[in-house]
Amino acid sequence: MPEFIPYGRQSVTEDDILTVVEALKSDWLTQGPIIEQFEKAVAEYCDAKYAVAVNSGTSALHIACLAADFGHGDILWTSPNTFVASSNCGLYCGGKVDFVDIDADTYNISVNALEMKLESAHKVNKLPKIVIPVHFAGQSCQMDKISELAKHYDFTVIEDASHAFGGRYRGIKIGKCIFSEMTVFSFHPVKIFTTGEGGMVLTNKKEYYEKLIRLRSHGITRNPELMEGKSHGPWYYQQIELGFNYRMTDFQAALGTSQIKRVDDFVKKRHLLANRYNSLLKTLPLVLPWQDPEVVSAYHLYVVKLKLNKIKKTYLQVFEELRAKGIGVNLHYIPVHTQPYYKKLGFSLGDFKEAERYYQEAMSLPIYPGLNERQQDLVINALSNSLFS
Repeated sequence: MPEFIPYGRQSVTEDDILTVVEALKSDWLTQGPIIEQFEKAVAEYCDAKYAVAVNSGTSALHIACLAADFGHGDILWTSPNTFVASSNCGLYCGGKVDFVDIDADTYNISVNALEMKLESAHKVNKLPKIVIPVHFAGQSCQMDKISELAKHYDFTVIEDASHAFGGRYRGIKIGKCIFSEMTVFSFHPVKIFTTGEGGMVLTNKKEYYEKLIRLRSHGITRNPELMEGKSHGPWYYQQIELGFNYRMTDFQAALGTSQIKRVDDFVKKRHLLANRYNSLLKTLPLVLPWQDPEVVSAYHLYVVKLKLNKIKKTYLQVFEELRAKGIGVNLHYIPVHTQPYYKKLGFSLGDFKEAERYYQEAMSLPIYPGLNERQQDLVINALSNSLFS
């Protein structure tokens, strides 16, 4: 069997392991003091005021919507080129979901399409309450323009930055929430750094922070100022709203506190790999990823598009040939509106043509900090051989 090279994987060191073991030997396994340490480390890295750790990026999206008072009958817009969680979070809240087509160069939500759709929605009084721009592959959306539209049309912006920890937009760290009310991160193993499973919501608004803290833990408070009547004593708590058990464990947070120390190194290595791909793939019948000069991508993904009119094979043939050679290419993403569940909601093929066109051609190549040049050469050679054979 050939060596298998995945499209992404975690990088765990002995220091990471020792940090987790130390947490496992402590008095806390579920939600203890390391959670706050981790939240503080992430907030400080991103220059944000508040951070709330949860058990997944999906949970983070869900409670971010709830913190923004999104509910039954409200409308959420996001990109169709994303994982289903970016839109599912609106459905969890009882709201309605719609999409905005993507930009042909960045594969992020198209600002021009967003503006046009907002103008049309305004005329029929169906504006979104929340817009979730997704920083696909680690490259930020055009957040200044989205922020201007948010002020004009009065919607809340929640950044889905699951791919983008360590990236920057116009020199500003993603997560600082300059152009949004909240930013969501994912710490899944293939992301920039990991807690195993995990996620986080960042914000600069205290009222959001306090609500997020309650929502991740059953809607419970121990703050006497928020209670009905007087506290019965030190043991007392009240459930004041419907929340969830979305808590992160202390040993997951311990892994995060160790991993975040290497984020800049992780991103630097991803850039080195991306630059090397750019240099060695430029003669192949591919569209290489375009980078906005105002953005420093975290390069969670390295996505090429096959120029199918220049090769003699189908997309499926190339994909299967690479997989057979141990190259773990993948496809990010199947347009959400084409999923059977979303078709039942009224969406259909042809609704978002740029996202659908992208899906026919896009392929994610392996990129992660532990990928070495020998392995990258195997990827490049296998891809070249498949395209030209």
